Amino acid sequence: MKFGLFGGAKVQRGASTADSHGYRTFIDYVKTAEALGYESLFMVEHHFTGQGQVSASLNMLSYLAACTTRMRLGTAVVVLPWHNPVLIAEQVATLDVLSGGRVDFGVGKGYRDNEFDGFCIPIEEATERFDEAIEVIRKAWTSTGRFSHQGKRWRFHEVVVEPEPVQRPHPPFWMGAGSADSIRRAARDGYSLLLDQVADIDEVIEKVRIYREACLAAGRPYSPMQVGLTRALHIVRTEEERAKALATRKEVLKTISSIARPLKPKTPGSYADPNIAGDDAALLGTPAEIIAKLRRLQAGGVEYILLVGYGDLNRSLREFAEEIMPHVQDSADVQRVQHTVEQMRTAVG
Repeated sequence: MKFGLFGGAKVQRGASTADSHGYRTFIDYVKTAEALGYESLFMVEHHFTGQGQVSASLNMLSYLAACTTRMRLGTAVVVLPWHNPVLIAEQVATLDVLSGGRVDFGVGKGYRDNEFDGFCIPIEEATERFDEAIEVIRKAWTSTGRFSHQGKRWRFHEVVVEPEPVQRPHPPFWMGAGSADSIRRAARDGYSLLLDQVADIDEVIEKVRIYREACLAAGRPYSPMQVGLTRALHIVRTEEERAKALATRKEVLKTISSIARPLKPKTPGSYADPNIAGDDAALLGTPAEIIAKLRRLQAGGVEYILLVGYGDLNRSLREFAEEIMPHVQDSADVQRVQHTVEQMRTAVG
């Protein structure tokens, strides 16, 4: 199994959230994760929440590119209907150059009515705007020299995107998807798959099966590393800590739901249900319990987990790397993590 991070920094703006932490703390968290052998970071993009969520994800990832040397840096996701596709192509290509070819380009249509309202873009146009933006970005990264585009929303004449991305023909495309139809579309159109932190283990295994079969039906090679599964991480040692972690998870899901759900929804959204906090969707439990959940996921074809941390973030990373990773990773990864943990202990001691 491989492990990465999911989420982003938060700067408090008058309201407290359970996993709130500032940019500098988050940067330290990412650097610690790289030292411990974590594979990647996928960073969210959100706007107008009042909760201090990252809005300029590409800016933040550019800074992190200078702070890291190995970790892959992903977006989860850039919501394309809000952006000029040529500017996005330029910015992501620049990040790919600065990071030495470490970008994973996660894209989406968006789903929060409030964000579309804030940008004065009808959410009903999300699909057509997304499809045209992807067409422009693919053309920008694969054309030899200048290109033109004449579409419904965008028109470009004899433009060239500079710099070219390091990864050829372009950084890997990732898409967040949940329904069977959207998962099959992701496979058919050449996207790797990002799965959310809400679905329970049996649901996840079914979604992986659908994606794998759709890749093979489309004539695409399939690898388990094409599916990144997001999981909230709460390591507990006592029943008191368990109760606190369950309360935290319920509060976080409640916050996510309230941010995502407008007062008068215009579209039927997929909102986090705060009542699912006790199921097996989260990696919540003792190390032994978490290992058991990971083994169930692994048996179902899941090999790439993106962790959403809470509480003492660096401590959670170290405990997970030391007590849980060795039970689900190959021997080379285990030895590398153990060596790093010992170095950290020596430095602290």
